[in-house]
Amino acid sequence: MNLEKMHDVGIVGGGAAGLSAAVALARSLRSVVVVDGGDPRNAPAAGAHNVLGHDGIAPAELMAGGRREAEHYGAQIRRGRAIAARRRNGGFEVDLAGGGSIRARRLLLATGLTDELPAVPGVREFWGRSVLHCAYCHGWEVRGRRIGVLGTSPLSVHQALLFRQLNDDVTLFLNTMPAPGAEASEQLAARDIRVVHGAVDRLRGDNDAVSAVVLDDDREFPVDAVTVAPRFLARAELYEQLGGTLVEHPLGAFIATGPMGLTDIPGVWAAGNASGLGAMVAAAMGAGVAAGAAINADLVTEDAEAAVRARAERTAPSTETRDDAVAQ
Repeated sequence: MNLEKMHDVGIVGGGAAGLSAAVALARSLRSVVVVDGGDPRNAPAAGAHNVLGHDGIAPAELMAGGRREAEHYGAQIRRGRAIAARRRNGGFEVDLAGGGSIRARRLLLATGLTDELPAVPGVREFWGRSVLHCAYCHGWEVRGRRIGVLGTSPLSVHQALLFRQLNDDVTLFLNTMPAPGAEASEQLAARDIRVVHGAVDRLRGDNDAVSAVVLDDDREFPVDAVTVAPRFLARAELYEQLGGTLVEHPLGAFIATGPMGLTDIPGVWAAGNASGLGAMVAAAMGAGVAAGAAINADLVTEDAEAAVRARAERTAPSTETRDDAVAQ
């Protein structure tokens, strides 16, 4: 039977967190395999921001550089999608969609999340270009322009206030969200943020550029960009197969971890957006490095304990030697 090599660490997810962990682990001479599905969440964006020294770099370029660095230190990159995970022979086995599997002593889930967008025509079509969600990721690029905030929950008030910091012309379309309370209404009014009642029917625009928000009563409001707060749902199928349960949050659902990424499942870590719904690229990188260091430390302890046992077995007197000593 031809078994896949048992790696020290298997990493599912070839984004910022997964590749950062791979570099940290490979630099510690750990055998690492990364399963990269090739569908990064930020693929539609023109650039990744707040990445020190690389601000505005194209996401594909950033990930290509990360793969080169990980491979330079000896990590293996396997292109494909992980579809199943289970414990086996003291470690983990992960099946790939195209056939084959990987085996590893420890598992890091850097699987990211899915943005569950409101079912408003135009939102998905313009997503990542002129329909945005993060003021820190994209706010500078739309500063000083006409911004529409598509209401999805009470948190949309905070989103409107964030974008008001960058723009004088901000409109909150209540859409499906409840009307703001007294305190929120006062804040919106004080910041000159218009509030429009009524359901949004669609977003209108051309190519990558949204140009108007259209309500179901045919009223139109010209905009240059729209912001929306999706529901963030961690990609956690493997975690759940291993016995884990997601934690619900006002923004969505995520994998709970300790400070350096250890989950409730022994031997399994998580990093990036799977465990931090609001983590930007740089934060995901940091979480990946921290998880990699924690996994290496865990393996160091296991290896030291195994070495102690092996040494004790080598130096223990054999049964024959003890029997001869008794006979004499």
